[in-house]
Amino acid sequence: MLALVGAATGVVLLVLTWFAAFRIGIVGRADASVMRGFLGLRRPIIDRIANAIANVCDPKPYVCLGAVVVVAALIRRRGRVAIAAAGIMTAACLTTQILKPLLGQTHPVVVYVDGSPQFFVGSWPSGHATAAMSLALCSVLAAPARWRPFVAAAGAAFAVAVSFSFLTLAWHYPSDVLGGFLVAATWTMLGVAAVWTADARRPRPAPGTAAATRLTVRQALGPPAAVVLGAVALIGLVALARPHSVLTYARDHTAFVVGAAAIGALGLALATGLMLVTTRRR
Repeated sequence: MLALVGAATGVVLLVLTWFAAFRIGIVGRADASVMRGFLGLRRPIIDRIANAIANVCDPKPYVCLGAVVVVAALIRRRGRVAIAAAGIMTAACLTTQILKPLLGQTHPVVVYVDGSPQFFVGSWPSGHATAAMSLALCSVLAAPARWRPFVAAAGAAFAVAVSFSFLTLAWHYPSDVLGGFLVAATWTMLGVAAVWTADARRPRPAPGTAAATRLTVRQALGPPAAVVLGAVALIGLVALARPHSVLTYARDHTAFVVGAAAIGALGLALATGLMLVTTRRR
């Protein structure tokens, strides 16, 4: 039931995100403002790094990484999880490709890239964001319970890094990223519901065999908290190196700071939440 409630919540949030981005003027303007903040970070070296990171979720490397997740579940003798992970990653990406032309509208606020207006039609939700978050969440499902906090933290960091990279390259609007994350989360919760239903039909393991793993709060939340502290430390180091430039940029692009933080928070919340609801299962 919990997983189905999570999936339903994902659908509701998905609809609200689309409506807000395309039908509420102030949200559309904020969306564009956040994107302009990312575009302001562009430099030749940053573009090269961003391309390398974003391209990890291109079809070929994505299929290879997804296969690793499926094989990891099979090694753990979790065939249902392997099937669910393959289904989640496939269904999420197909859903994104269906929604793009179905909801193919031009973003309400034009953004200029290198002095030229860019019209983003049918870019919602982001396929790369969907792929990155699907991979991150399925990795959590495939990992042993004791490793899930670390996998969740690393997966969230990966999905956010991919998203920040293609935002800097002007491939998508920030609302496209939020949509992609929610598509991935919705399908993941449906997959979890299917696995839990199938597992419930099997006899419970005998005492002392394959017992559920219980993690302390510190064990469960330590790695995600470390990711947050690491991000803060990295920002702090950049600020110490160029305090005037960083403070001026943050002051002039407040929406960007808030938007980037929101994307990071959502990515970490989705991966951490999945980890917390699955830690009592193998």
